[in-house]
Amino acid sequence: GRWIVHRPKVGYSLVVPTSDELVRKGWHFASRRTKEGAERAIDCFQQAATQCPGDFRAYEGLSTCYLMQATFGICAPIDVYPQFLDAHNRAVEQGTLTPELRCNRAHGLHMFEHRPHEAEREFLRALQDKPAFATVHVRMALMCATLGQLDRALELVTQGYQADPLLPTLPPAEVNVRVWRREYDKAVEIGRKAVELHPYLQISRANYAQALEFSGRLEDALEQYQLGSIMSGDLPWMRALEGTCLAKLGRTTEARAILDELEHRRDSDYADALYVAVLRDALGERAEAFKEIERAFDENSAFLYSIDVDPKMDTFREDPRFTRLQNSIRTKGCEA
Repeated sequence: GRWIVHRPKVGYSLVVPTSDELVRKGWHFASRRTKEGAERAIDCFQQAATQCPGDFRAYEGLSTCYLMQATFGICAPIDVYPQFLDAHNRAVEQGTLTPELRCNRAHGLHMFEHRPHEAEREFLRALQDKPAFATVHVRMALMCATLGQLDRALELVTQGYQADPLLPTLPPAEVNVRVWRREYDKAVEIGRKAVELHPYLQISRANYAQALEFSGRLEDALEQYQLGSIMSGDLPWMRALEGTCLAKLGRTTEARAILDELEHRRDSDYADALYVAVLRDALGERAEAFKEIERAFDENSAFLYSIDVDPKMDTFREDPRFTRLQNSIRTKGCEA
């Protein structure tokens, strides 16, 4: 509507902002769901915001990309989540609270503010405004992990397929849910289909590999982790998963080499500490692993939401230090 301009004594005309091409290019890069794609998309949206400060689409794109960086473990959430909130607020101020923006805010409430019940209300309002919005079903399924509602999570994934069967994030979400339910064979089956449909989506490759790993198929899992590391070498947490699998196979020298690599990369890159903790524990470094878990809490790791159901965390569950971390996350959400 803002593009329709009334010119006195002439009539109405359509004035497309000069930022339009940059916005379209930004969404193209964002659709890759990779570190490089998010960075290039942010550059496009920032240029668009500079050229046309009143174009809310530039801020909508920025908010989505910052949220993507936090969600996929590309950047430390403690650093990038405030940028998401700022861009989100500017998008709402200059435009309107669309279902997409509402869904993004709900996702942030769940993943990074640990307020799942408030997130659920926002998700449901987004669905009310846009019933066929499959992304809401995916993100609500993740939220159900936090609430311990794994049957409902599976129902939401099914509804997502009905809304948009080709949404790239649906199969890896289902793999997650199946793994959380300890339905590993089914998770492997879905994971195989996921990488056939979306072979370059790193989360599909990683979740498929984890399903194989928990099924006891370590060699097959390692192959998938290595493929994922080749395609997404800019994601340190993928390398941490590969190192963990190597450690479980008894190839500790190679696993320690990956751990050393991650430590060096931390000088200039973000390596999600929760995955480094799992790697250290697989190498027998329990004390150091708990230091990493504490670091994950301090950095507000994107993967903290699922620690109550994730089998990667089973090795820590009997330790009172882990219980204290779980309670800290719940307390943090209540305080917020």
